[in-house]
Amino acid sequence: MTGESVQAPFEASAGDPKHAARATRSAGRKMRSLLLDAASPLFRERGLSGTAIADIAATADAFPSQITYYFRTKEALFVECACRELLYLARATEQAALKARTPRDYTHALAQTVTASDSVAFFAEALTLTRRRQDLAPLVERTIERLHGEGARAYASQVARHGWRSLRAPDESSRRFWAVAIGIMLEGYAMGRSPEALCAEMLRVLGEQAKSTGDATRLRLVEDAASNSNEEG
Repeated sequence: MTGESVQAPFEASAGDPKHAARATRSAGRKMRSLLLDAASPLFRERGLSGTAIADIAATADAFPSQITYYFRTKEALFVECACRELLYLARATEQAALKARTPRDYTHALAQTVTASDSVAFFAEALTLTRRRQDLAPLVERTIERLHGEGARAYASQVARHGWRSLRAPDESSRRFWAVAIGIMLEGYAMGRSPEALCAEMLRVLGEQAKSTGDATRLRLVEDAASNSNEEG
């Protein structure tokens, strides 16, 4: 009796169209994730032209037709992989910087984490690709905006948490950091520079982004600089 009473509503709901739709969406998200997981290391190792759809499908234990169903083209899959990897890197970068106690240590943790990965270079390849494939540009634009938004939030949180005095607005600091990272890593990869050299160059270009202060009442973000100057005057 117990088994029948538990099983009956389950079977009834499984036949419901809404349940079927949810199950289909869930399976679709899982398959997309599997294809992205399989494609990313292949693209990073072999590049776009050196990676075949059949290889990605075989690695994911899927059919080639599933790749075209979910992503339409290999180029679209490449760009989505690169965007996802960049956002993963941004999350890892934020986590690495959480332990920093000074502005200098914070910037160093960010630069060191970013330059230890090839995700920025991977993303730069996607940027180049979208120049010829404008249909792929919206995904890149959304990724960049999310990157900057989350970066600004993380930076503002650290400034408030430690009582630092930021030399720039959080949004400006985030956009500047990632612009510097992309530029330096593109140049560095072309010249064969080591991660240590890339990190040192990033730190040199970024310079000082905030200053420590023991007086919490003097904490101001850059947008409050004008009112702060009036108070001091």
